Order: sequence, then structure tokens, then C-alpha cells
Amino acid sequence: MPGFNYGDDQDDVYTPYRRVLVTGATGLLGRAVYKEFKNNDWDSLGCGYNRARPCFLKCNLLDEDAVRGVIQGFQPHVIVHCAAERRPDVVERHTEAAMNLNVHACTTLAKEAGSIFLIYISTDYVFDGRNPPYGENDAPNPLNLYGKSKLEGEREILRHCPAGAAILRVPILFGEVEKVEESAVTVLWDRVLEGAESCTIEHCQQRFPTFTKDVARVCRNMAERALQDPSLRGIFHYSAKEQMTKYEIACAIADAFNLPSSHLIPMTEQPAGAGAQRPHNAQLECSRLELLGLSVESTPFKTAIRDSLWPFQHDKRWRQTVFH
Repeated sequence: MPGFNYGDDQDDVYTPYRRVLVTGATGLLGRAVYKEFKNNDWDSLGCGYNRARPCFLKCNLLDEDAVRGVIQGFQPHVIVHCAAERRPDVVERHTEAAMNLNVHACTTLAKEAGSIFLIYISTDYVFDGRNPPYGENDAPNPLNLYGKSKLEGEREILRHCPAGAAILRVPILFGEVEKVEESAVTVLWDRVLEGAESCTIEHCQQRFPTFTKDVARVCRNMAERALQDPSLRGIFHYSAKEQMTKYEIACAIADAFNLPSSHLIPMTEQPAGAGAQRPHNAQLECSRLELLGLSVESTPFKTAIRDSLWPFQHDKRWRQTVFH
């Protein structure tokens, strides 16, 4: 495979016959997807851009020649497209850059993918949250630019590779983070540790926080089924089932680590100027994956959040709160 060196003597190196390319492999979900495939006998190539590191390939997804070179060189059987600007408020402020990544990169990747099976990670924010739960065939109606950009990305993927693409919509994600700000779930860790001072947390919008390791397992299930059954395509939903507001998420985090939560105060009205509009309840109905035997049982929230935040227990504020 030109351009990709896997060792000096290929005859002495075992290389799995299944190859997967993961975009956004340096991000929150991409890291989990890359690990899941790599740990299950897939020859895995991860690419990133701003956060690319030695074990990943640096690739600008807006550069058609660069994307073509990666795909032709590695010749993946499956592509999992995780790269995105997934922060709604950032999309509102930096719309052009976000649209480039969330829409135009999809066009480039889909055109170059051809017949390669492509999984595109999308979002529950394509729905307005007024009439949940939402099935795969329900009409999208995004409320913010982030949801609109991801919906347009879906359409570009399906337009340019209709015979070999799957859209996987997921809700708010959390997992093993490099910093707590990387997820809208784990960022609440700092609020939990502010035990000496009361703080208000939004208690309006319903969310279904979902563990990245579970999403990664679903992606691998879909990829392996697609190699056996090329008819697998279209739109799919996956979500954890535990329903919580941000306030309830913060309380659950506190409970998972035996920390106090009495300083957390629920805020039942959205303050003015709170950023991009979010759907009230965009619960996803996930029966299609379940009927195909491709879903996985979601990890209980408290188990998953302990796994995600365990490295941050060295924070001296945590020790002070626990041993106070």
C-alpha cells in the first residue's frame, strides 16, 4: 500500500485483512472508535488535523487530493467519519469554518469513498425536540446551525455514496477525556467540585448521555455486518436510555464519586443569551439497530462516568471535598 509503511519486512508482520479509516481519530468519539476497531483485529488508520499526533495521520479533509491519497493508499474496507465541529455555540460563532468541516468535508470524503462502506456520525440535534421519541424516518427540523450543518452533511453523504453509506445519529456523548471540557457531560465535574460555593445548573432540557465506548462498539458491529451484507445502509439511531437534565447529570456524577451535591441548584428556566437554541427532548428511537442485532446494551451512567473521570481524581479539590 503506497505511502503507508507498516514495517520493514511485511512478511514478518501480521496485518488483519479488514481495514478501517477513522476520521477525527484524535477527538472524543474518534479515539474510542479507533481503539475499538484496533483491539478487535482490524487494521486501523486514524487521521486528524489540528490535534494530529505521531500514531495518527495528519490529513486536511477539505483537501480533495489529500483525501484521495489516503483512501487510495490505505484502501480501507470501511470509513468511520467522526470528524466534526460538534459544539453548537462554536458553530454559531464560527459558521464558515464549521460548515466547511461539517458539510464540505462530507462531500469530499463521500465522493472519494466510492463503494467503500462509510459510517457518518450525526446527531439528535437534527430534530426540534417537540415530539419525541424520534424514529429514523421522522422528518428532521433542526433548531440551530449545528443541527442544520449535520443534517446537510447527512444529505451529502447519502447523495454521493447511496449504495454504501450509513448515518448513525447519537445524542450527547461522554467518555475518556483528555480534559474535562472535551464533553458537555464531563465539564460538569468542575461544578461538582465547587462544593464550598453554590452554583446553578440547567434543569430544563432532557438529555440521554451516551458512552463513547458503546457507540464505538455499535460502529464495529455495523462495519462487520456490512462486509457480510452490502445492503446495510441508510439511517440508524443509537442512544443510552437514562434520561437526565444537566442538573441531574451533575448530581449523578457527584453520587458516582461519593461527593456532595447539595451546593448544586436546579435552574428551571433558560437564561437570556444562553447560546444556540437546543431541542427540549430529542430522544432517539433505536429499534432499527436492535431488530438487526447491531445494538449494544448501554453502559450504566455511573459506571461509565467513573471510567471517564477516573484520571481526574488527582485534582486536589476532589481530595479536599472527600476528606473535608
